[in-house]
Amino acid sequence: MKKLLFMALILSITACKKDSQKEEIKEVKTLTRADVTLRLETVSNDSISVRALDYGDGEYWFSGSNGKYGRIDAATNTVANSRITLNEDEKIEFRSIAVTPQYTYILTAGNPALIYKITQANDQVKLVYTEFEERVFYDSMKFWNDREGIAFGDATEDCLSVIKTFDGGDTWAKCKCTYLPEFIKDEAAFAASNSNIAIYEDNVWLATGGAAARILHSPDRGSTWKEYSTPMIAGSEMTGIYAIDFIDAQHGVMIGGDWNNKEDNMYNKAITRDGGKSWKLMDNGKGPGYSSDIIFVPETDGKEILAVGSQGIWWSGTQGDSWKKLSNEGFYTVKMINKTQGYLAGNNEIASFTLSAPTL
Repeated sequence: MKKLLFMALILSITACKKDSQKEEIKEVKTLTRADVTLRLETVSNDSISVRALDYGDGEYWFSGSNGKYGRIDAATNTVANSRITLNEDEKIEFRSIAVTPQYTYILTAGNPALIYKITQANDQVKLVYTEFEERVFYDSMKFWNDREGIAFGDATEDCLSVIKTFDGGDTWAKCKCTYLPEFIKDEAAFAASNSNIAIYEDNVWLATGGAAARILHSPDRGSTWKEYSTPMIAGSEMTGIYAIDFIDAQHGVMIGGDWNNKEDNMYNKAITRDGGKSWKLMDNGKGPGYSSDIIFVPETDGKEILAVGSQGIWWSGTQGDSWKKLSNEGFYTVKMINKTQGYLAGNNEIASFTLSAPTL
């Protein structure tokens, strides 16, 4: 049956550059909160939901709903859109993306799970992984280099789904449950921003939600694993950790909360200074509520943090001890290439931004 379904997949790929649209959609906003200034410039307002951003060699790549993905020239803000469709009636959604020096990988959320490998030099697209299962739902994907990558998703057996590649994405293998921490019933992960995986050198951290809000950590690229508890809210379907980021092997941050109660800022953001073994709540009861992504601002030695979500954009210059809300405009995911420049993506909008903050 699976073979028949696979044969029924019809791959149609179209690319449409939007150079001429750039001036039509351009909207610039400059927002200042105390001594922090955020300048937003809309570069795309296509009617898609974008939940995954990555960067490589002068270009940002994004993926989203309706089978759409694309690249943005960071120097000119020029957007080139592409689309993959299975057939005219079926909509696929890409919520995971990973960019390496030569390739870009995009992964669908939902059944079937499909990974496409895009050769950046000529935009050639190849389907490299297919998984049919009623419960399959992948949430995030990262690559260490052009050869080795990992993706993470909800449970289809008696453990959370972890797949790995060692040959540049051409083949993938699912980790056996016996090698992963014991599964907690109704534990899951969130495909909100391609950010519930973090990697640094040989380390990889996975963040969960639902019935439990845990960190699964491997110091050897997924060969062995340990689990760590966190103080984050958990216990219902839409609570838990939505995003994590590590600046080195020891220092990391996480954010999430309750999607059904987005204003609640209790037990939804935390920091670690020992590689994820223990976590301390950041400014509990203050600052951002539910958020779908969080990053350390580059080149600030971990002092500055940016958090984004449907409720707005928040900045901290004190490692999360205090926060400033920079904008009420909501986005799902964020990526920065240095301490001042980056991109935000969300529902029907992708925007470049410039962040100007005091030297602390």
